[in-house]
Amino acid sequence: MDSVESTSSSSQGVTSAVAGAAAGAVAYVVGYLVTYLWQSGSVEESLQAYNAIVDLLGGDPIPGWQAVGWLYYNAHNVAFTTPALGSGRVSQNLVADGNAPMLLYLVPVVVLLAAGFVVARAGDASDAEGGVRAGAAVTLGYAVLAVVGLFLFRYSVGDTTVHVDYALGVLLAGVVYPAVFGGLGGVLGAVTR
Repeated sequence: MDSVESTSSSSQGVTSAVAGAAAGAVAYVVGYLVTYLWQSGSVEESLQAYNAIVDLLGGDPIPGWQAVGWLYYNAHNVAFTTPALGSGRVSQNLVADGNAPMLLYLVPVVVLLAAGFVVARAGDASDAEGGVRAGAAVTLGYAVLAVVGLFLFRYSVGDTTVHVDYALGVLLAGVVYPAVFGGLGGVLGAVTR
């Protein structure tokens, strides 16, 4: 009888992890899409002058979808870095600098709360502890796409690159945000049953 219960609980754990990973991946994509739909016009407008110069010099203009990716990481409190005049790099967070709406900070929070809530409800979490475990499982899928995004949203022209801060992109966007807000969403899902 113990082996049947053990097999059932491990199977339920795998199912919960898979559901969490899927919900985390969906949350990342939805968060990016919301940011894109909301801010792509402003981003394209901001890039016009720079892209005109780059195009004139024979380079590849910065695609709007990549710049929106930088903005999405900014909403996770992760800066992107650009080359400084002379040498070195400069970090920028357009949301913190006031160059993008502060409400963007809510985009990853809301999608992760919702993902954690859904996973906890789907996994029948019945208490806060079970809810936080179920909700934090969204980290699995979210972290994978957060790492992929670091490379997708990297812009290179010649020796110059603009990219999201790699360490903070993995730590904050990939692990801390989904663990904390997915977990909180899971608690909400469990205690409101």
